[in-house]
Amino acid sequence: MNTLSSSIKSICVYCGSQPGRDTAYKTAAQTLGRAMAENGIDLVYGGGTKGIMGAVADAVMSAGGKAIGIIPEFLMDKEASRHSLGKLSELHVTRNMHERKHMMFERSDAFVTLPGGIGTLEEIIEIMTWAQLGRHTKPMVFANINGFWDPLNALIGHMTGEGFIHTAHLVQPLVIDQAEDIVPAIMAHARQPAVGDAAVINRM
Repeated sequence: MNTLSSSIKSICVYCGSQPGRDTAYKTAAQTLGRAMAENGIDLVYGGGTKGIMGAVADAVMSAGGKAIGIIPEFLMDKEASRHSLGKLSELHVTRNMHERKHMMFERSDAFVTLPGGIGTLEEIIEIMTWAQLGRHTKPMVFANINGFWDPLNALIGHMTGEGFIHTAHLVQPLVIDQAEDIVPAIMAHARQPAVGDAAVINRM
């Protein structure tokens, strides 16, 4: 096992319960999942067994890693099947979304956002808000697969330029284009104090 750092034991992955139109999204989820397992990092995620969510969980477990699903009761038959949920390393069923998100935060040392929809966006924005308010300093990553998050990054830049993001030094999401770069970047980030603006890592 090639464990890069003892400070990152688990990563929360936010992503879509749908596969999306670009097959690169699923491929990125699989690459990330394998890298996490190979480095002894547990997956904490929304418990879905379909779409990108299912792809990352399957990849983690296929590579010998641990997938911890946290899902509210009302989503169990929408984002997963009860049979497939039984295959997860751990399953926690919550009463509501608030309880789910709090548990995901508490169980995670870092956050990665793969492509997804409104729910995915809402989850990472809340984590960024908590960082801005000084509630945590855990690494945050936008997995910018094929430029998926470019519009959001442009909007954040616009809000910053217009003076609406205070204490911007506390909001430092890494924007990473290649899935294979995500785990090494999180490990490197965790080993040093967070400074400056959002980092962009591109592999040409």
